[in-house]
Amino acid sequence: MLLDPEDSQLVLVDYQQRLMPALHEGAAALANACRLAQVARALAVPVFTTEQNPAGLGPTVEVLRAQVGPVLSKMAFSAAQALLPRLRPAPKPASGNARSLPRHLQKPAPSAPGRDTVVIAGCEAHVCLLQTALELLEEEFDVCVVTDACTSRTERNRDAAFDRLASAGAELVTTEMVVFEWLRSAEHDRFKEVLGWIK
Repeated sequence: MLLDPEDSQLVLVDYQQRLMPALHEGAAALANACRLAQVARALAVPVFTTEQNPAGLGPTVEVLRAQVGPVLSKMAFSAAQALLPRLRPAPKPASGNARSLPRHLQKPAPSAPGRDTVVIAGCEAHVCLLQTALELLEEEFDVCVVTDACTSRTERNRDAAFDRLASAGAELVTTEMVVFEWLRSAEHDRFKEVLGWIK
């Protein structure tokens, strides 16, 4: 199944100032996270960003912070519970007035079409990223983990996270896989612009 920008949401987990210098290939992972955020914004894919204990690990790295909206702070390693109200907002209650039918006779309001695919990347892959992705899988989201935008302090921990996520049902993808699936065609209006960002 190809990724569809109209069904996707992007989650970027804990790219923070005091954490990134300690991570294996952190600069490359951060560069890919920035590319994902830039392309997501261009294609109207919602972007959510988290920070683990920002008092201890600092804020989101400035180069990424400039490309994303509000950042969700958390203390739990998994960001799923903080993200769920945004990833799957509750439907708006049906409104009525004194002249409307009684509630039991009213037709339910049509629910807004959901975005069931979460494209996720982040740090550390074997802790916060892993726990968030596993909980989102439990919530029945389709989860795609962008491997070249994820990192941990050690390569072994990162790779162990990928093994476990794949076994749990997450799709392992790369930044370019996501971007070209969202675009689908060289005839897309934003193709040349986006191509310049990823080359």
